[in-house]
Amino acid sequence: MPSPPHPARGDIGRRVATRRKQLGLSRRDVALRAAAAPGYIEYVEEHASAAPGIGFLLRLADALDTTVDELTGATGDLPTGLAPAARQARMVELDAEECWTLLGDHGVGRVALSGGDGPVVLPLNYQVLDGEVMFSTTDRSSLAAAEGTEIAFEADHIDDAFSRGWSVMLVGPVHAVTDEEAARRLREAAHSAPWAGEERDHVMVLSPRRVTGRRILVRGAPGDDD
Repeated sequence: MPSPPHPARGDIGRRVATRRKQLGLSRRDVALRAAAAPGYIEYVEEHASAAPGIGFLLRLADALDTTVDELTGATGDLPTGLAPAARQARMVELDAEECWTLLGDHGVGRVALSGGDGPVVLPLNYQVLDGEVMFSTTDRSSLAAAEGTEIAFEADHIDDAFSRGWSVMLVGPVHAVTDEEAARRLREAAHSAPWAGEERDHVMVLSPRRVTGRRILVRGAPGDDD
């Protein structure tokens, strides 16, 4: 099997900035953790020509609670969850408020529904708006065909560095927004157009009746209670 292509160097900056923001850290915070100057963290994030050495990358990965492979994109075409299970891990249930907090206001998740040939799971962009979840798709998609039925929507985050993560699931009816003005307003409120490309302007809204979630905690991992 061929190995995945090596990522462009400019990807490092985007990955560093994204991971830093996930952790709620400033550039100064990261610089202190990595024994570097804040200006160099800024340089790495904003300049595609930045080519940090392996020593600095190791410190930076440690500062961001991740791995060098993750920062350089070496795992970009591999499935998540390749690390072995952590010792002393435990799973906890999340309440609805925690679930909504983890979902944030947008991201990429999966919908599960019944298609013509059986169950179907589809990845797609989502937008959270007033306790509902909005998707933009084509009017010929399996999701559009699920109009008026119950579907499941799932989103998660996997932290391979510490073999932990969370998963949130929403279940409820999905319906199309048929009023074009209302659909336009929803599309304009979305953080991003669908990653899959144009012509996905058929707006569907999930109204969840059940919101559940779980998190894997690892003793000793940053941010996890003992």
